[in-house]
Amino acid sequence: MIMNEKISNKLKSLTKKSGVYVMRNHDGTVIYVGKAKNLKNRVSQYFRSSPKPSKVQAMVDNIDDFDYFITISERDALALESNLIKKYQPYYNILLKDGKAFPYIALNMNDPFPKLQVVRRIGKPNWKYFGPYFAGLSASEIIKTANMAFGLRTCSLKITETSVAKRECLNYFLGLCCAPCTKQVDHKEYADRVKKVVNFLNGNDEEIESILTEKMNNASINENYESAIIYRDRLKMVTKLKQRVVANLPKNINKDVFAYVTDGFNGVINSLIVRGGKILGVMNYPVNDASLEEDQTLFNFLVQYYENMLVPEEIILSHKLSDADLLQSTFKHSVKLNNNPHGANLTLLKMAKENALEYLEKHIEKEKIKYSNTFGALEKLKTELNLPRLPVRMECYDISHISGTNKVASMVVFKNGEPAKNHYRKFKIKTVKGSNDFASLQEALTRRLTRLKEQNGDSFKESPDLIIIDGGKGQLSSCLEVMEKMGLDLPMISLAKRIEEVFVPKSHNPVLLKPNSAELKLLQRIRDEAHRFAITFHRQTRTKEQTKNELEQIKGLGKKKIETLLNCFESIENIKKASVDELCILPGIHKQLALEIKKYFEK
Repeated sequence: MIMNEKISNKLKSLTKKSGVYVMRNHDGTVIYVGKAKNLKNRVSQYFRSSPKPSKVQAMVDNIDDFDYFITISERDALALESNLIKKYQPYYNILLKDGKAFPYIALNMNDPFPKLQVVRRIGKPNWKYFGPYFAGLSASEIIKTANMAFGLRTCSLKITETSVAKRECLNYFLGLCCAPCTKQVDHKEYADRVKKVVNFLNGNDEEIESILTEKMNNASINENYESAIIYRDRLKMVTKLKQRVVANLPKNINKDVFAYVTDGFNGVINSLIVRGGKILGVMNYPVNDASLEEDQTLFNFLVQYYENMLVPEEIILSHKLSDADLLQSTFKHSVKLNNNPHGANLTLLKMAKENALEYLEKHIEKEKIKYSNTFGALEKLKTELNLPRLPVRMECYDISHISGTNKVASMVVFKNGEPAKNHYRKFKIKTVKGSNDFASLQEALTRRLTRLKEQNGDSFKESPDLIIIDGGKGQLSSCLEVMEKMGLDLPMISLAKRIEEVFVPKSHNPVLLKPNSAELKLLQRIRDEAHRFAITFHRQTRTKEQTKNELEQIKGLGKKKIETLLNCFESIENIKKASVDELCILPGIHKQLALEIKKYFEK
């Protein structure tokens, strides 16, 4: 590439201190964020004429400018880099999706009678976590299997040494709970059951297999064939776990294996999770990273990966990390980083590499299609709609109501051409009377842009590169009025459903994008997602309103008790089916009130 004068001058003045650098294209869009021990050496490497991996060269060819931030230490640089990647979502960085955390099985050891539960966030003090479970292993099914053998409680009742429930629940009579709520077991016996569950989740299957086999045989002898079938199915789950045992590995071994393979442009990292001597899951991650070295790509991946994952005692790697000490500093305990494995560990690494290579071969064509439908489509939209910058962050708004009742609005966000669901927001329309979509859109947009000016709220702080209104020229004009009143100038269009016309400000004629083009399909995807999100929220609002209105007819039920009923039973139908005893379990619902509820629904 021919280096522009702006970059050349900045390179001369770069410091040799540690920090973070931010690469921008000619639109000013952030396309890459990196950290460096020595900013001058690292950033200069990108602009030297020496050969580079294809992906790096593709990124360098798009660089028009860069910024940098000096930090006190490498650890500070790592933290700043992470924050900037989350903020800008650069195309050439590894971007592991939020909300994709794998399920863990957890026990709250602060509770005198802990229960097994599925969680996706870890790190609470004095909780035990097992997993993660994926790739054909269901955490919920494993919990059912453990409860069937060891009978831990499944309810959410607060059980103390002195509290005693009125009666046992159905699970007790089905043999799925040992009923600590009615003191059928004491604290010591329950703790013994918890130890057996922990032993099972740590990889020891013999006891649970023996218990379930005995229960299945007894059920069969007593001609209780339905129960025998259930026990048989639970045994299948145990067998499925046993089939994942790694030969020559002790049962108490926990480790993760990572192999990175690349063809210079496309790359894949395969992760292989071993817990209790068993392979719990194998996952492939396509990575779009423009690091100069392969080990740096693997390092960048691991930093993001372990933000919400349990870190095992050992991590086996396909590459030696130059920043191994920095990675170690992010962990709460000492971890062995092994890039020269032998025996069973070498077998695991070979397995991970083979998986990654196979996936890479199949992935290349998919990646080309994905690029065309996302980043490529954004570039086409910028050109076709004459936008001032690449629409990296797009927001789409839609209204939903029935004859002007329970009016709601949706805000759906796409980043880099893909849904960013953690940025979705919904609004209840508060000031508009009747069926007025124009005014409803104006209210929703006013509230959103006010939050932007106030820098209030994680999703609202970011400025949209393109606002999309579901509707025609009228909807666009009403929303432009809001923006003008607020003194803002943000790119805005509307998309009309009839023949998919795109209306733009200051133009009487719509823009007609090519039918079936990637850019039109991208606009349709975000419009349809905004429509779906608005309708879903409207239905939820309407159902909740109708339910509350009906429950308010029952004498003795106030707002708090209605909320308690809905939180527990979730729907009117479930409340109708509940017995008097089940209703009485809830706080504030005494027997007389429970009878009133049953009487109301029996009319």
